[in-house]
Amino acid sequence: MQLTVTTFLSVDGVYQGPGGPEEDRSGGFDRGGWLVPHFDDATGEFMTEVFKGVDAFLIGRRTYEIFAASWPNVTDPNDPIANSLNTLPKYVASSTLEDPQWSNTTVLKGDLASAVQELKERDGRELQVHGSGRLVQFLLANDLVDRLNLLVFPVIVGAGRRLFPESGIATGLALDESQTTPSGVGISVYRPSGRPEFGSVELT
Repeated sequence: MQLTVTTFLSVDGVYQGPGGPEEDRSGGFDRGGWLVPHFDDATGEFMTEVFKGVDAFLIGRRTYEIFAASWPNVTDPNDPIANSLNTLPKYVASSTLEDPQWSNTTVLKGDLASAVQELKERDGRELQVHGSGRLVQFLLANDLVDRLNLLVFPVIVGAGRRLFPESGIATGLALDESQTTPSGVGISVYRPSGRPEFGSVELT
């Protein structure tokens, strides 16, 4: 399976609590819900297409708990996102989650990089990661990401957890496609392309 990461970000790189004020208040975060005013039909259409390609999910513990508290309550069989999340296999990267109640959930323990690589080697289309910022950082640092969908919303949140740390592995990206929705959401689809090149600007 191809490992595809899909992440909602603010312009200043915040991924915490995009969907609502109560979604994730950890660390005293009180600016949740920043994507809501900008999530337009075009953004929804892109996300629907993303979910059409999934065969399994890889999720961090915090995102898993947020999803498990809400998506099982969406029971419309025609909802492509809810139906995928509720029925397909879910693999959670966690050393503390002991008894997951959401159906088709498996907790990954031990050597996470090896476990993810084993999942990628299975037959299927996409192993998808949604949210899960710390997990995404780990996957990028270990060269396990095949596709990166970044949806950047036109807002500077000014606080909260950011996806890209101040110090990390340098990673080159090749742009496969991009669009800007009517509400200003920038959607970019990248493929990691190895270590980037660096150079100097020559002044003439």
